[in-house]
Amino acid sequence: MAAQQFPFRIGQRSRPLLRLFGVRTGNAFVVVDDELDAHFGFFRIQTPVTNIASWRIEGPWHWITAIGVRRSVRHGDVTFGGSHRGGVRVDFRDRVRFGRLRIPALYVTVEDLEGLAATLAA
Repeated sequence: MAAQQFPFRIGQRSRPLLRLFGVRTGNAFVVVDDELDAHFGFFRIQTPVTNIASWRIEGPWHWITAIGVRRSVRHGDVTFGGSHRGGVRVDFRDRVRFGRLRIPALYVTVEDLEGLAATLAA
């Protein structure tokens, strides 16, 4: 599969807050080839595409609950969120390492939700 890159949607009002996470223009994107490789400022999550169990487009959400790097207390999934308008939830077959955690799913708020979804479907 040829590598495809999907930049994150970064809300104008969210930019100052996202700088705390190291997010700048050019370092918040998802690359899909043989791996899903999500970069969000200081943070990164990688897994082979064969480890993706399912995906779906979700949102929009409340702004305060969607922006930044977040971990769900209830399910343990992680969000790389630059916008409240919606994202793609990617569920993993085997939990993926994120620091000392092992996470079951990742939300990414890329610009082209449908494009990322189509790439994952292929």
